[in-house]
Amino acid sequence: MKVSVNWLREYMPIALPANELAEKISRTAVEVEGQSRPQGDMKKVVIAKVLSVVPHPDSDHLVITQLDAGEDEPIQVVTGAPNIAEEQTVVLAKHGSLIGDGVKIRRGKLRGEKSNGMLTALQELGMDNSVAPKELEAGIWVFDEADAADLKPGQDAFEVLGFDDDILELGITPNRADMLSMNGTAYEVAAILDEKAQLPEFSLAESDETTESLISVTAPEDLAKKYAVRVIKDVHVQDSPLWVQRRLWNMGIRPISNVVDITNLMLLTYGQPLHAFDYDQLPAHELSVRTATEGEVIKTLDGVERKAQAGNIVIDSAGEALMFAGVMGGESTEVTDQTTNVVLEAAIFEPKAIRHAARDQNLHSEASQRFERGVDVEATFRALDHAAALIAELGAGTVTKGRVVAQDFAYEAPVVKVSTQHINDVLGTDIQTAEIAAMFERLGFGFEELDGEFAVMIPSHRWDISIPADLIEEVARLYGYDNLPATLPTGETTPGKLTTKQQLIRDSRHTLEGLGLNQAISYVLTTPEKASQFMMADATEAVEVNYPMSQERRVTRGSLLTSLLDDVAYNVARKQDDVSLYEQGRVFVSNGATALPEEIEHIAGVVTGNVRDRDWDQAAQPADFFYLKGIVEQLLADYGFVDNVRFETNTNRPEMHPGQTADIYVGATFVGFIGQIHPLTTKMYKVGQVFGFELNLTTILELPRVKSTYEPVSKYPSISRDLAILVDRQVESADLVARIKENGGADLHDVTVFDVYTGSNVADDKKSVAYSLRFVNYDHTLVDDEINAAIDNITKALQTEFDAEIR
Repeated sequence: MKVSVNWLREYMPIALPANELAEKISRTAVEVEGQSRPQGDMKKVVIAKVLSVVPHPDSDHLVITQLDAGEDEPIQVVTGAPNIAEEQTVVLAKHGSLIGDGVKIRRGKLRGEKSNGMLTALQELGMDNSVAPKELEAGIWVFDEADAADLKPGQDAFEVLGFDDDILELGITPNRADMLSMNGTAYEVAAILDEKAQLPEFSLAESDETTESLISVTAPEDLAKKYAVRVIKDVHVQDSPLWVQRRLWNMGIRPISNVVDITNLMLLTYGQPLHAFDYDQLPAHELSVRTATEGEVIKTLDGVERKAQAGNIVIDSAGEALMFAGVMGGESTEVTDQTTNVVLEAAIFEPKAIRHAARDQNLHSEASQRFERGVDVEATFRALDHAAALIAELGAGTVTKGRVVAQDFAYEAPVVKVSTQHINDVLGTDIQTAEIAAMFERLGFGFEELDGEFAVMIPSHRWDISIPADLIEEVARLYGYDNLPATLPTGETTPGKLTTKQQLIRDSRHTLEGLGLNQAISYVLTTPEKASQFMMADATEAVEVNYPMSQERRVTRGSLLTSLLDDVAYNVARKQDDVSLYEQGRVFVSNGATALPEEIEHIAGVVTGNVRDRDWDQAAQPADFFYLKGIVEQLLADYGFVDNVRFETNTNRPEMHPGQTADIYVGATFVGFIGQIHPLTTKMYKVGQVFGFELNLTTILELPRVKSTYEPVSKYPSISRDLAILVDRQVESADLVARIKENGGADLHDVTVFDVYTGSNVADDKKSVAYSLRFVNYDHTLVDDEINAAIDNITKALQTEFDAEIR
């Protein structure tokens, strides 16, 4: 929101320089993001009157002008401006002047004729073409006769054009939408400076003809809590006077015509959007507020045909949608130079519906911004009357008698109670009741006070205040944040530490990074197709967001592996083929249309390419299932579960290779899966062979775990024995290892597979598996009899359960 300091000075006396005022606003209300003065470094630009215009003797497009610039002698200037004429009042950059972009103007000759300056357009004085009332190609800036009557040759042009104004750029926060108007900003500045803001006054004259005889309006309360119109007849649409245009272009709005400019002026003054219709272009002399039907077409003021979506609020006449209410007007009823009768509309529309329409149509206008955040309900009809009075005054029209009102919300000032004691307890101050009362008076809040207990009536322009904490903030702002004492917190203090969940996540990251994986952070939003991939057994359907940024990011992910595969594809597309990544984050599971989705903490990893580069003395080692399984086993081992970890083959995961996929269990609890990504899936991502895993950390966190303790190294030597067995091919090694550990006794420390053989001398349906068993005792040196007894127990169990043959 741009704020004109000169305009603010019309509300109250402000002696402070603009930079000091900006500092006070930043410290008390909202941040001042920028400060500028349109004049900048420009100088020596004055008002001049054209005395004569004669053709240049050596040019078809140049003319020689004599100008009265308030000096003893006329100034001669050669110009090619197409719109120059005698008796005009124009802007002259004199010899030695400095204008936009640092251009210096000096005496010279054009085709042999002396030129002692330059006649300028507003763009040549630094005004942006999007704000200037006329295009640069149209020629120099010429003042209207009415404006020129008050100007004198030689007068400072920057003062006349308002370029000497200081413009503050306010960063309006959502809770301070009241400052999206000059009135609201004036209230705030008056409170800061302890002044009284004088709001603009106007006089409205009405004709005898009644408005209700000319037009009827209807509006349901749920769409518009306030809605009314006025009619102004016999209007002459023309350029606005200079004072109106000056205010608009300094606030970043392009002047168009007196009718449109006045609606924009009221928008800036009151924060109340208004809309003007051409009365004679209405399909019928009626207006109604309704919701749009799906696909209804409206051609808006920007010339674009837009299809309304169900729920958008539109203004209707005789069944035809004319405009998107509160967002943008329609071209069919636009006010033009041919307009003579104007219908002026003021309303307060339902904020959520306006926000949806602005997003649906990608039309975030000045009006929609204010309707979305809120407007002053007590200023709506006042802005309507003020605009009607100005249109009649500047357009030589007449305002018909009365407003036609469809809805008129009655504002009842809410009462918020707070005490001096509570304010001081929260702020740590010792502010007296009288000081607090004075602050509420500065803010324009009515109140009743008894023994330090305040009952504060909140005015309509401060709809952001509803609870005691809001009033405490108001007191703190005016008291000065810098004046609040620095105090230590009271109460029992506790040492800060990570929660169990935070520690688990941090330990998981350390383990995976120590095993060679790099962390990835990916988008939570994805496509519906990807969101349905790799879902865990407890997942149902993807969660769709209401207002997606794009079609590729419109549902929440159900798995981390899809995000990691996107990362792999990104790297592979850039010739980075060896990728090892992990990600820890949340997936989302739908709990139905009415409930919030469930957020579940997961951790996942992928490896592709080589995990060890080729060297002069060794071949490259490509990633495979067992490499990744070793990583996952180490991660799970670090968790220290009470129950055993086991892997079970699963051929029913459609995105995973059916021959290289296993579900992971801790005891009887499913915690995740591991395996090769199905070739059809990796083909969709345009990558080669990828191996991945995904674990449910939320489930893992609930499982019983053993606290890690230091275990000293045994003083006694360990003993290793090898055991080779012949079993059916379908028997899984994990089952064999489990039985070995169950029957190996307390001294069996670990079991490792070191060979698997199939081929000659082994039946086609058999395989030979060799294990290395290491035995350790912490109290004495093991002897052969103890080891042999353990081996006998193991072989008997394997023979009984798996029909194993000991080799």
